[in-house]
Amino acid sequence: MKAYFQLFDLKQKVNYKNEILSGLTVALALIPEAIAFALIAGLSPLTGLYAAFVMGLITSILGGRPGMISGATGAVAVVIVSLAISHGVEYIFGAVVLAGIIQIAAGVLRLGKFIRLVPQPVMFGFVNGLAIVIFMAQLDQFKVMNDVGVLEWMTGGQLWMMLGLVFVTMVIIWGLPKLTKFVPASLSAILVVSAIVIGLDLDTRTVGDIASIQGGFPPFHIPAIPFDWETLQIIFPYSLIIAGVGLIESLLTLNLIDEITQTRGRGNKECVAQGTANILSGLFSGMGGCAMIGQSLINISAGARARLSGIVAAVMLLVFIMFGASLIEQLPMAALTGLMIMVSIGTFEWASLKTVGKMPLHDVIVIVLVALITVLLHNLALAVLIGVVVSALVFAWENAKRIRARKYVDDQGVKHYEIFGPLFFGSVTAFNEKFDVNNDPDEVIIDFAESRVADMSGIEALNKITERYSNSGKTLHLKHLSPDCRRLLKNAEKLIDVNIIEDPIYNVMADKVS
Repeated sequence: MKAYFQLFDLKQKVNYKNEILSGLTVALALIPEAIAFALIAGLSPLTGLYAAFVMGLITSILGGRPGMISGATGAVAVVIVSLAISHGVEYIFGAVVLAGIIQIAAGVLRLGKFIRLVPQPVMFGFVNGLAIVIFMAQLDQFKVMNDVGVLEWMTGGQLWMMLGLVFVTMVIIWGLPKLTKFVPASLSAILVVSAIVIGLDLDTRTVGDIASIQGGFPPFHIPAIPFDWETLQIIFPYSLIIAGVGLIESLLTLNLIDEITQTRGRGNKECVAQGTANILSGLFSGMGGCAMIGQSLINISAGARARLSGIVAAVMLLVFIMFGASLIEQLPMAALTGLMIMVSIGTFEWASLKTVGKMPLHDVIVIVLVALITVLLHNLALAVLIGVVVSALVFAWENAKRIRARKYVDDQGVKHYEIFGPLFFGSVTAFNEKFDVNNDPDEVIIDFAESRVADMSGIEALNKITERYSNSGKTLHLKHLSPDCRRLLKNAEKLIDVNIIEDPIYNVMADKVS
């Protein structure tokens, strides 16, 4: 029982200073993004902030990756915006709760392991595209509303002031770790730039200019929607997408942090934690969310490695909402913008640029394709799915070309075909082209000692080649097939000659011939 209920690794050495200061930095960085994502979805800013608090707290306590930060995200906001417009915020809460239930089911069924199917080129494309998205999102901070309510680029002194403050923030984040790591560079940059703005009374945009963050403790609230079949039909498609997007983004972030920290997280446990957090988010007036790669990288780069940093971030965010709104609203957006630009620079896999010309062309195409879809559509789940599908098709094509046959006629006049390479849906056509049924002798042996029948397409190909030889009045023996394959070949069982002693033992991914 201990393995299931031990939430904290008491043997892990925790640097409490790093954890607390990292959590404080993350809490400050969460505020503008949570507000922005809530506004994208057409919801109240507090809906995003409450989601950031609940998601961050629950996943930090129960999650499978200590140090990873969760909260309200743009990926979820884009999904729910149409539901918010058509049915209102209550249906959003209901959809988020249902999404959480789906995510818990995915974790219980141990579906988190399928994230291993994401190849490295897709990961490169994912992080590169996400880095570009994070950077482009900061460009809005260099725009102001004109008299007719349209955003336009800053000009003159206002632009130079914004650029200067952002530059100072970036220099501090880059340079301070070279001098000392006693205090996280990100937090130091925010405090220094804030002191400059407040001390010199500079006229620049602050957090309070976006929206007020003043509020109370998240209220418990059961979604005020009819609990009937019609409601389920409305929210289920949204819930399914929220759950899928959330899990894909969370598990990819988990893998990325695993690589950085040289440790291994628990994907299925993270699925359950994300689901639990989304259920509670929907019940406490939050818009739901998932792992946040930007904030997670801020946390990890500041030295956090334990659960404490995420808990501190969530608790401090709630403290800011309930008691410190007036102070936090004075923070300059330039400091937070500079921080996120540095996050985007650190997120981008610059090493992937060096692989162009050194790795297979199809891998380069996958990297570019995934990055472009991420940047243009802002749909991380779709980008990853397309990348995995393209990579799988390329893999199938490359393996399909590897099937070959060695042919010879023995002293008894029997022709042998020794098959090399996998027989599956991609290689069936090439397999069929290896045989000369009309000119072959009366007895033919196909030897599968160096081949594997991988799927139903391969089984059907064996059925058809057996029928072709039978129709020509010739005898075909299939040698070194596994017992599973013999069982499936119902239509040719009288013609099969299997050497059971020499047969390799392996399974095919089917149970019977349809």
